[in-house]
Amino acid sequence: MGRQKELVNRCGEMLHIRYRLLRQALAECLGTLILVMFGCGSVAQVVLSRGTHGGFLTINLAFGFAVTLGILIAGQVSGAHLNPAVTFAMCFLAREPWIKLPIYTLAQTLGAFLGAGIVFGLYYDAIWAFADNQLIVSGPNGTAGIFATYPSGHLDMVNGFFDQDRPPVVVGAHRLPAPGLHRGRLRVPGHDRLPPGAAATLHRAGEREAGPREAQGAGLSGQGRPLPLSLEHPRTVQGPLSGSPPHDPPPG
Repeated sequence: MGRQKELVNRCGEMLHIRYRLLRQALAECLGTLILVMFGCGSVAQVVLSRGTHGGFLTINLAFGFAVTLGILIAGQVSGAHLNPAVTFAMCFLAREPWIKLPIYTLAQTLGAFLGAGIVFGLYYDAIWAFADNQLIVSGPNGTAGIFATYPSGHLDMVNGFFDQDRPPVVVGAHRLPAPGLHRGRLRVPGHDRLPPGAAATLHRAGEREAGPREAQGAGLSGQGRPLPLSLEHPRTVQGPLSGSPPHDPPPG
């Protein structure tokens, strides 16, 4: 037992990452991966089963569970921002140094990309079979909505922008703990309240992140190539993070 304990301690010392910022970035990457993997996975299950294996409620419950798990994983290390918008708000409010913004953003985007890639790999055959070996963005056989949201086709540039980007505008106002998350109801071990940014992450329902959309552009959906940008009907570079399920534009 003594030798085994010593060996474990040595391995722990060898694998220990001494740079704190790197540890925090890896925690953000893993937390965002877990969040997107469970969240997008629930959407894929509902979409690909055409609603027979879940629905609106199961998607919201899955995203809530995914956010909670991401906070538990990354909370004590990085604060569990899990979203570049949250990191920007924290830096803007002088709660975090600005050096963390680009590093956290890259880590979160990478984690979201990997999470979306895992979902695509797990549902690869089902996605291709869903629309007879075609990858369709919208409509009854659309699968791109598993990974990202799209403004409705009838929206102009201004309304399309606010339709997709309004949550980050008010993210700073959600820095305070979300209503109902009082002490003792949802806690990270060793903390008296949620870690910085966690309440904002929980409270920002429907916000999206770039990683799954980049995975989509890498060929995971949408005809195997990046979806075109349009000034008439803007497509923001965002992908699932937390909250409500994707919505497809109405036909026509």
